[in-house]
Amino acid sequence: MKIITANLNGIRAASKKGFWDWFGDQDADFLCLQELKAHAHQIPPEAAPDNYFHHYHFAQKPGYSGVALYSRLQPTGVYIGLSELDPDTDWSDMDAEGRFVMADFLTPNGTTLSVISVYFPSGSSSGQRQAIKMTFLERFLALMKRLKNDGRELIVCGDINIAHQRIDLKNWRGNQKNSGFLPEERAWFDQWIKAGFSDVLRQLYPEKEQYSWWSNRGQARANNVGWRIDYHMCTPAIAAKAQSVSVFTDSWYSDHAPVTAIFDDHSASEVEQ
Repeated sequence: MKIITANLNGIRAASKKGFWDWFGDQDADFLCLQELKAHAHQIPPEAAPDNYFHHYHFAQKPGYSGVALYSRLQPTGVYIGLSELDPDTDWSDMDAEGRFVMADFLTPNGTTLSVISVYFPSGSSSGQRQAIKMTFLERFLALMKRLKNDGRELIVCGDINIAHQRIDLKNWRGNQKNSGFLPEERAWFDQWIKAGFSDVLRQLYPEKEQYSWWSNRGQARANNVGWRIDYHMCTPAIAAKAQSVSVFTDSWYSDHAPVTAIFDDHSASEVEQ
């Protein structure tokens, strides 16, 4: 089972840069996209391959946010937006921004595998946005705990907009007061781990210096001055099957790089065809 997550910083721009040509060679089972920056009528034809089911959550604001989830298998259920999944919580602020798609797949033993494409809000633009981000984190963790306690296996893919540990960004000393590496954000991430979710890249490579986003300013990309903010977060049974996680930087389709996780054949065979 091969799952790719990628923040495209505009699906139309990434298409012009050859993203879909690259994806066509990947033989992936799932693709999770963030920052589509488009509405339905603006999705390029090559971004809707015939051999994948695809589901989108668009932002109300033109040219902003938006996520997508592609799967080779037809889901048994799809949730567009957090309110559809969690109606008892007020998600109207985040759903207006197009940040969440989840697809369910049944396994032969009756377990539900849920694959999520999510784009966490950033707090870097203002104190108000940081406050919104922190309330999102609280609501999101409560939801993830409930889904896990319901017996689902979960693979949460996306741009989390948090570097969890010092190893996850180059200039950690200078960013301790900046959104994305604040102590309270990192403490929240600790709680997500304690809730039973694994960061599969860090699980496999505890000491690897690996980034997934680079600023367009200066020579950040050329000097590999980056942040790791794109993740695959999994419940234990799925995380135990992770074989590799890789970041593709041979070509550039965005300020983020695609991150690919591969799980063993046994986990792939558990999903009903």
